[in-house]
Amino acid sequence: MNEVAIAMIECDGRWLLQLRDDTEGILYPGQWALFGGHLDPGETPEVALRRELEEEINWAGSDLAPWFEQRDDQRIRHFFRGPLAVPLESLTLLEGQDMVVAALDELLSGSIWSPKCQQRRPLAPSLQRAVQELKKERDQA
Repeated sequence: MNEVAIAMIECDGRWLLQLRDDTEGILYPGQWALFGGHLDPGETPEVALRRELEEEINWAGSDLAPWFEQRDDQRIRHFFRGPLAVPLESLTLLEGQDMVVAALDELLSGSIWSPKCQQRRPLAPSLQRAVQELKKERDQA
């Protein structure tokens, strides 16, 4: 079974997102997603997440804690959550076509504006799932 580790990274009350490339053959091309990716053989979710964050935005993500897990017939998604412990400007987008921070209300709209693409793009299913969890927490507060 495929396993992925993905991160909901908070930056001043907003959430860091990656716009996936418009490449045929990848999952959810051109959609907003969370940073992270597949576990390599023998990796724990924590180790995989740190590796993926280094590869994607040049940040180790050491302050991210396990949040929840989602399983279906095809994969296990390990969701992590925590603050961006470095200035946003220090990140370098190394994978994907855009990176933004978005408020929960923007996320709840189902699409986010991409400054680089100059258009609104939809949320990938894993990001939609994380947004549902954030909304549930907000509603319970």
